[in-house]
Amino acid sequence: MRADARANYDRLLEVAAAAFAREGTQASLKAIAKDAGVGIGTLYRRFPTRELLVEAVYRNEVERLCAAAPELLETTPPAAALAGWMERFVDFMATKRGMGEALRALLLSAEDRLETRARLRAAIATLLDAGVAAGAVRPGVDPDDLLLSLGGITLIAGEERERALASRLVDLLLRGVTAAQ
Repeated sequence: MRADARANYDRLLEVAAAAFAREGTQASLKAIAKDAGVGIGTLYRRFPTRELLVEAVYRNEVERLCAAAPELLETTPPAAALAGWMERFVDFMATKRGMGEALRALLLSAEDRLETRARLRAAIATLLDAGVAAGAVRPGVDPDDLLLSLGGITLIAGEERERALASRLVDLLLRGVTAAQ
């Protein structure tokens, strides 16, 4: 992809993710294109159907979330990196919730669910391993348990108006995972 085409593609995914989180997948494609600074034809050339755009946004958000684990570890101490990643996970789930119905068919594929879960688990394991090595995280924390706990937090916290509750619950979970200092 040419650099300008790649930039348009990336902007479309970013704008669409925000629109879907805010308005659900019925958000106006015309408005998404406009906010991304491209014409509606560009959007349709890249994503001939709404479903393909939703799927691309979902896959991009998973990729960004998983890539954030090592990126955070490069710039912050392990416990802070874990906290930052957990907050990003909550935001990711809010975006995913906005795409719920359209993602149902994609997520009903056991293969895709397992692949996504494995990638998220690996990201958490990277953060936990770094935290244990630094003495900042208790050894023996199961990445799957942490992933399920984060999923539960997002279900409890619900909509964006409960984002503060999600942050408080993430902080409480972190206190159980981090080593006593």
